Amino acid sequence: MPGLLKVIEPPEEAPGHLGHRARMREKLLGAGPEALLDHELLEMVLFLALPRRDTKPIARALLARFGSFANAIAAPLQELREVEGLGEAGAAALRTVQAAALRLARAEVMDRPVLDNWDRLLAYLTAALTRERVEQFRVLFLDTRNRLIADEAQARGTVNHTPVYPREVVKRALELQATALILVHNHPSGDPTPSRADLEMTQEIKAAATSLGIVLHDHLVVGNGRHLSFRREGLL
Repeated sequence: MPGLLKVIEPPEEAPGHLGHRARMREKLLGAGPEALLDHELLEMVLFLALPRRDTKPIARALLARFGSFANAIAAPLQELREVEGLGEAGAAALRTVQAAALRLARAEVMDRPVLDNWDRLLAYLTAALTRERVEQFRVLFLDTRNRLIADEAQARGTVNHTPVYPREVVKRALELQATALILVHNHPSGDPTPSRADLEMTQEIKAAATSLGIVLHDHLVVGNGRHLSFRREGLL
């Protein structure tokens, strides 16, 4: 009716966690990822998988259980499923970030002479293996210019043993037309000191490879933030 004032309702405020998300995005895009703390980075990852949830308590629960961002994204799937509120979507998001990080690290060494990019190779192998809970044996297959043409997991074992078959390693090298190898495995205990079984297995693979003209450059054992080179230790 004429003369009546129209009442304009104030805009509804966004829920607290939505305003928090907007501020976090601004921080990430404005200051860069280094400006984010571990729990904030976990929140950002979980935003995409859990759009209707407040992800702050989930991120803090992940850190309380696993200790760091890196440990959280690399945690076993069964343990991630035990974190309240995370769910399959959140666990899949963390797994995606881990896969992306490893693929980026691997891209730094693929198709390049690995002997000239040793630090990058060690960084990739450390990222791939240092948080594994069981032993994993990998073989890096190289071409005539010592460029990495394949990195393949040959076997997974227990916390202190992985069965490896020299014949299968050499067979795969021939299939890939590789002319050189680097063996890699992890010690979940964190101590990279090779066992007697490690020494014997390495010599067996070296003998099988040498008989077919394939060079064994090294065997690397990855521990918790440490590594051991058979070549450097005079064990090859």
